[in-house]
Amino acid sequence: MGETRYRRFLVTGGAGFIGSNFARMLLQGGAERVVVFDKITYAGNPANLRDLADYPAYEFVQGDICDPAAVGKALEGCQAIVNFAAESHVDRSLLSASEFIQTNILGTQVLLEAAVRLGIERFVQVSTDEVYGDVAEGYSREDDPLRPRSPYSASKAGAELMVNAYAETYGLNAIVTRGSNTYGPYQFPEKLIPLMITNVFESLPLPVYGDGQQARDWLYVLDHCRGILVAMERGEPGQIYNIGGGNERRNLDVIMTLLDLMDGPTELITHVEDRLGHDRRYALSTERLQALGWRPETSFEEGLRETVEWYRANGSWWRPLKDGRFTAYYQQNYGARARLNLETPGA
Repeated sequence: MGETRYRRFLVTGGAGFIGSNFARMLLQGGAERVVVFDKITYAGNPANLRDLADYPAYEFVQGDICDPAAVGKALEGCQAIVNFAAESHVDRSLLSASEFIQTNILGTQVLLEAAVRLGIERFVQVSTDEVYGDVAEGYSREDDPLRPRSPYSASKAGAELMVNAYAETYGLNAIVTRGSNTYGPYQFPEKLIPLMITNVFESLPLPVYGDGQQARDWLYVLDHCRGILVAMERGEPGQIYNIGGGNERRNLDVIMTLLDLMDGPTELITHVEDRLGHDRRYALSTERLQALGWRPETSFEEGLRETVEWYRANGSWWRPLKDGRFTAYYQQNYGARARLNLETPGA
């Protein structure tokens, strides 16, 4: 980490995809204390953290960000909060929005209240480009209006407004980052890229929403984590920073690239009914963060190759998720809609 302002962190949602990669980056950079705080729901996976146990600075605390007492205890000795904790799958938010409001808005408010009470030096809210809504042309800039179009993105926008309120009212030193579609190791296999990779391995259909022409900006997870670090260390209080990979691709093109990399049959591609309110395109301007010295370092092709090889080498990580908790979660919560785990590409 070199010369840094912050050395002791609470990483909420740190057993998830981006959070676990971020906690690993902090520890590898010599952080003095990294407390990973996670409720361990279906997407929070202790296996994501297994290699971190060897670091003396690492501590894991299982808890809910909606629990003020648990949050306060976990924050003891920390300087900064980096909040990854969120319900994040758009398809699930269309079926059950209430848990998204509970975790993403109320949970963020609990963290903010604790940060003010305990004098936390820096609060980082990790958000998403989806708060901008559909972008027909051009690029979303940090001062653009928010137009979320799903319960998930609306809940993330609401959380951002809470962060702004605490910064303005209480003087909390807070920033917001808005990341584009992120991919890489340890991503739960409900999302587009890991779902397609693992389905190719299992010779399962590759579900494509509608015509597959929805465009996203793809960002490798380590570039995303580096962007959050730069914004945390160098960003101005109260500011928002877009983090994008500069790799705009249509969903169908992503799948075709993966099939080329994996020598997979195009016959697996299966077009399914488009989801409700599906945003057609997201694209970010990252000039504000680039002015602080950040650039994405991983090309899309390189990142995809590394991701495919990681899932190829780590079947013992992802197979139990697809065969066990993933299916059980949908069966428990959505009954007949449990088929979603095979039919939705999650991007």
